[in-house]
Amino acid sequence: MSTTSDPGLALALNGLRFRWPGTDHEVLDIEALQVPRGQTLFVRGPSGCGKSTLLSLLAGVLVARDGQVQALGQSWSALSPSRRDRFRADHLGYIFQQFNLLPYLSVLDNVRLPCRFSPRRAARTAAGAAESLLSRTGLPERHWRRSAGELSIGQQQRVAAARALIGQPEIVIADEPTSALDEPLREAFMDLLLGACAEAGSTLVFVSHDARLAERFERVVDLPTLNRAAVVA
Repeated sequence: MSTTSDPGLALALNGLRFRWPGTDHEVLDIEALQVPRGQTLFVRGPSGCGKSTLLSLLAGVLVARDGQVQALGQSWSALSPSRRDRFRADHLGYIFQQFNLLPYLSVLDNVRLPCRFSPRRAARTAAGAAESLLSRTGLPERHWRRSAGELSIGQQQRVAAARALIGQPEIVIADEPTSALDEPLREAFMDLLLGACAEAGSTLVFVSHDARLAERFERVVDLPTLNRAAVVA
């Protein structure tokens, strides 16, 4: 495992260039981005500017051919696919834009799923942690044993957040996690997400086109400004 990076950084990106296979232009061209441990970062930009692609690269879901992306000092490109999966399971919580819940599992089983794949996350999970997180999302207890596929979109969004937070991962990545929530639920959701990350000392990278949320974060990055590919386009 690489240990050459600044130990105070949760995420570091250098000389990144990424294009999708079969295309002739970069989606992202970013010289550098560093995110210190424990920081809350809001990444803003309009739809289609590459926000979700950036998150996938930071989380090692995608690996760029040009440049380097490190999480907790580990370069994603230096790991095999199976080791990337293990490292991600141990250290990252991800709230996907499409949630990626398993519809046939119960809500509680979905929330506990990271602990099945990561003994490290399981060891950091207190008894009743899944129930506590679900309570904090405001999802009524009567839904906890229902199949996740039976829930509304907004309810699934809250389950996905609880799943990402369980086991106190060092990094939490959130892709438009409030898009299906009305204002009261959105504010409660943000309280949970920011509060849980603060309690665990987790770094939070949060993507949204909702500029109203930016004031709640320590740092705001405008992706079209950072991304040289957007200037060229």
